[in-house]
Parts: sequence; C-alpha cells; structure tokens
Amino acid sequence: MFASSYPTRSNPRALHGGLYNQVGVETRVSGATPHQLVALLFDGFMEAIAQARGALRAGRLADKGQAIGRAVRIVEEGLRAGLDHQAGGTLARDLDELYTYLCIRLTLANVRNDEAMLDECQRLVQPLREAWASIGPGGSANADTAAATPGRA
Repeated sequence: MFASSYPTRSNPRALHGGLYNQVGVETRVSGATPHQLVALLFDGFMEAIAQARGALRAGRLADKGQAIGRAVRIVEEGLRAGLDHQAGGTLARDLDELYTYLCIRLTLANVRNDEAMLDECQRLVQPLREAWASIGPGGSANADTAAATPGRA
C-alpha cells in the first residue's frame, strides 16, 4: 500500500528518487554558508516533524519513530551542539534549555503517539526559524545572537 513512497529493490523509481533527494541535500550542505546550514537544520527539523505527524496519522509507527529520531538528532547534534555558551551568554543558556525541552517532548511524543506534542515542538521552533531567516547572512544580528546560535554567520 505504501510501497511507492519507500525505496526498495522492487521499486527502483522510489530508490532513485531517494538518491536524488540525498544528492540534493548534500549539494546544498556542501555549498552552504554557516548561516545557511542553520537554516537547513531548522528546515530539516520542520520536515521531520511533518513526516512524523503524517506517519502517526497513517499508523506507520516505525516511520514515525524514525522521523522523530531525526528531529531529535537535528536538535541535539546540530542546533544544541553548536551553541557557544561563553560568547552567547544568557541567550545560549536559554536556547540550550529550550533544546533540552524539545528533546524531552519529542521523546514523549514518540512513546505516547501524541500529535499535540509534535505540534507544540513545531510551534516552539517556528519563531526561531523565522528569526534566523530574518537576520540573513549579512543581517544586523547582535553579537550575542550570532555567538549563541550554531553556525553563526
């Protein structure tokens, strides 16, 4: 029933589509500025949440778990790991606390199959994503914002 959306040997079209997507992501990452990398992390987080929500609604719990796991890795290994606590001061500390909270809520959403928790995480990240996009690579972000955020521009 869902075979057409998953890469398999019996479905080479989906396999190639997945490979094209992977190459596209790798190309965007390899040529990205630090500012663009953070934007890609925010985009990837939102995409993972959307995929988790869709999988949950369709009853594909393994896919839901994979998508939530991807969102947690983006937060932990991308956004949170890049915080500069010395230069970022209070802002870095606040972001660290938010990222910790997000990971807890995502884990609970996965265990409880709770779409409302996924929505909450998306609502919490959306303003960060918008703020990051608004400062742009040549924007007027102050030093604390640039230092506190991974991949500072």
